[in-house]
Formats: sequence, C-alpha cells, structure tokens
Amino acid sequence: MENNDTSNMVGEESPQELSEILQIRRDKLKALQDADNDPFLKTKFSRTAFTKDVVDGFETMEGKEVSLAGRIMAKRGMGKAIFADINDDKGRIQLYIKLSDVGDESFAEVRKYDIGDIIGISGSVFRTKMGEISIHCNTVELLAKSLRPLPEKFHGLTNAELRYRQRYVDLIMNPDTRRTFEIRSAFIRHVREFLDNRGYIEVETPVLNTISGGASARPFITHHNTLDLDMFMRIATELHLKRLTVGGFERVYEIGRIFRNEGMSTRHNPEFTMIEFYEAYADYCDIMVLCEEILSSAALKLLGTYEVSWHGKSLDLSPGWERLTMAEAVLKHTGVDFMSFESTDDAVAAAASIGVKMPEGKAPSWGDLLFECFDQRVEEHLVNPVFITDHPVEVSPLAKKKASDPRLTERFELFICSSEMSNGFSELNDPIDQRERFLRQVKLRESGDQEAAMMDDDYINALEYGLPPTGGIGIGIDRCVMMLTGSSSIRDVILFPTMKPVE
Repeated sequence: MENNDTSNMVGEESPQELSEILQIRRDKLKALQDADNDPFLKTKFSRTAFTKDVVDGFETMEGKEVSLAGRIMAKRGMGKAIFADINDDKGRIQLYIKLSDVGDESFAEVRKYDIGDIIGISGSVFRTKMGEISIHCNTVELLAKSLRPLPEKFHGLTNAELRYRQRYVDLIMNPDTRRTFEIRSAFIRHVREFLDNRGYIEVETPVLNTISGGASARPFITHHNTLDLDMFMRIATELHLKRLTVGGFERVYEIGRIFRNEGMSTRHNPEFTMIEFYEAYADYCDIMVLCEEILSSAALKLLGTYEVSWHGKSLDLSPGWERLTMAEAVLKHTGVDFMSFESTDDAVAAAASIGVKMPEGKAPSWGDLLFECFDQRVEEHLVNPVFITDHPVEVSPLAKKKASDPRLTERFELFICSSEMSNGFSELNDPIDQRERFLRQVKLRESGDQEAAMMDDDYINALEYGLPPTGGIGIGIDRCVMMLTGSSSIRDVILFPTMKPVE
C-alpha cells in the first residue's frame, strides 16, 4: 500500500528540507493545542496487553477486546482504511483502522499522525486475509507527538557515533541493539542469582575515596567542597570488600561502576561495570572454578549454546578451560623458558631476542621481564578461554606469594579472544608483606608511575585484625557482554558510552 507519510525518509533530506519537516510537525502540534487536544497534557493510558501477548496468545485472544499503546513505526493508507504498525516494550503488531469504526473526526486525525508518534488504541484481535495477526481498532488516541522524524526505515540509524550519542533513537530503530542490552541485563541478573544461591551477600562500597587503591590504574580526581579535600573516584572495590571479609562477611560481592582515567579504545571506556567477589577459606583455584561456571553457564542459559562468535572467531565456552602458568604460556608461544634462567641478565637477553621492550627508566627484574614478554608477545594468541596463572610478584601487589616459588603469586587472569576478562588471586593477608608491597608501589609512583598504588594504612590496619585465607576476583561485565553478543566495541554494550562533546 502507498505510504502517505514521508517523514521517515529523513536520511535523504537536505538541512532545509529537514527544517521544513520539523516545522510541519510543530504546526500539527499547535493545531492540536488550539483545538484543546494537547497530547502532552495526557497523563496515562490503561492498556490491557502488550503486542507480544497478542501475538503469542492469538489462539485464545482472537476476537477479544484489548488496549495497547506504542510508537507508530509504519503507516499506510488506502481510501477509507489505514494500516499502521506500532512497537511497544515487547514487540510489534499491525493495526487496522477503518473510517466507519472510528468515525470521521478520529479518522481524519489518524491521517495526520506521523511516524514516531505514540498512540493508545483499543480494538479486537483478528487475523487479516494475508495471515497477519492485527488489531481491528475502534478507538485511537494520540499520547505523545514526535517532533523529530525517525531515520529512514530501510537503513535505520547506521552511523556508529550517532548511535552512541543518541542511544534512544538507536533503540527505537535497531532491534539488535535492544537485544544486546536485554542480554546485558540478563547476564547481570544471572551473576547475582549464581552468587546469591551460594550464600554470598551483595553490598555497596564508596565511589569516592581519599586513597586510590585496589588496582593499577590512573584515577579520576574530584573535589569535596565542604571538606575542601581532593578525592578519587574508585578504580576498584577490592580493598573495601576485603575489609568486610575481615569484619565477618565470609562471602561478599559488589556489582558497580568503576572509573579509570585512561585511554579509550574498542575495549576500554573510562567508566565501566565490574563484579568483584571474595570468599573466605578459598584460594585462587576455587575462584577459577566459580569464574568458569559463571561464564559457561551464562552462555548456555542466555544463548542456549556454549558456542559463541566474537571478533570473527568461533569460541567454545563449554566447561574444562585450559590453564597455563604465565611462564608456560611464554614458553609455548615464544620458545623462551623463564624458569630455566639463573640470572636477570639471562632474562634480559632472552626478552631482547624476541623484541620485547621494557618501559624506559625502569631497571627490570626477572618478574618484570616475564610479564612484559607475556604482555607483548603472548596475549594476542589467546583465543579460546585460558586461565593464565602464577604471575610475578612485581605486578601483583595484592596477591599471596606461592609457597613453592616466592617470585610468583597465586594469581590468575582469564583471557578470551585476546581480551582480559577477569583477574583473581589468593588474597595477600599478611599485613607485614602487604605494607612492603605498598611501599614498593609508592616508590614507583614517586618515580612517575601514575598507575601505581598508594599506601593505604587503614587497609593494613584491617589486615592486622586478621583476614582469613581468601580467594577473590574481578570480572569485567562489559567485556563479558561483548563476548555473549558478539560486539566488536565496548561502546556497543554500554548504553551511554563516554563521548567527546560535539562542538
């Protein structure tokens, strides 16, 4: 049928034509207001069903009266009948609006409605001769006037930057975007249920802190006017959660926003969401098991399969993920055996032989060299899920040392498709050792490393009361959702990602 509304063709309009369309819509609103029919004065609409209820329950709802509300996404008229499609929170359905059913005045108003307008209708459920489930309307009411045209219907909102800046339009036009955020919500709900069912308690800890700690990252700094005090937005929830474990919460977690004043990329956004959880009397091996169970069960529950595709690669998330020590991973992918070196000079020469560069102004240790070899030469090869364990103590200031080799810690990171998904360890609970680690971080910070940790005397004080043997982890929610939805950019899974303002 002929489409009498061209306002959904905005993608083809010049600025002057677009301005004319905007004015036409405002003129329509003015006419309604002058006729004492201002849609913006209407406060509610009582609906009895959603579109999905009607479509899924057609066999029992056929012929019954229903009231629905939604946004007009298509409208086509022929003579004394108008067909329109509306979207609501659950889906889409066709409307059949006939002059003889709604009356001359109402039918004339419906003809003036634009794509994007929000309406409420009542009518009976039926199936058209073409087989499409529809609503035969007997009343139609304008609930909100759309003063801006939606993007051209065949292409939707395709400009990536505009999609991120105007997420509301992206959600209207792109069903895949909506599904991404439905999966995100379902994943967070799954994580909560998983931990709640294992006796964990959810808590909330401060976003503003006088000390930046719990991770190696550059913080955002803000100012508290009343206290006349500079404060840091949290870069992790770790140190507060472990304080609670000292206090007797033996299984504790928090899902919260984290802020790191670092670079932006397809995998990094200045603010992101992380789940951290800690379990007393557990070690890093126990936490690895929980991490694997959370993600593999999420794939099966939310997607119905362990097989996912991400960055053009097929991944198998079925249980039984590979585990390699960092030294084993370096040996496997570079041929360099760090466990065989007898001196730091040997490690320096081996790293140089495979083109690994150390940060300037830093005298490398054996552990620093091992980490840099892994970071620069191995991560890119880690496609299917693999836990990289036993990190050097130099890069693990909060992890417990391995009893069998004090150069290493009981720490792991999960990598999938070359992306770090989680970071966990057997928590360092020796306050004397922890103070020495903090002091090393302080020296690094004084030498210019803005990501190094600060001294946290209160945390040391907490440890001196006694932290039981504890395992803990942080899992990046955003990257997990990227994997589950096959998204190539973190901006695709954050509703309102950080964007540079438009001048």
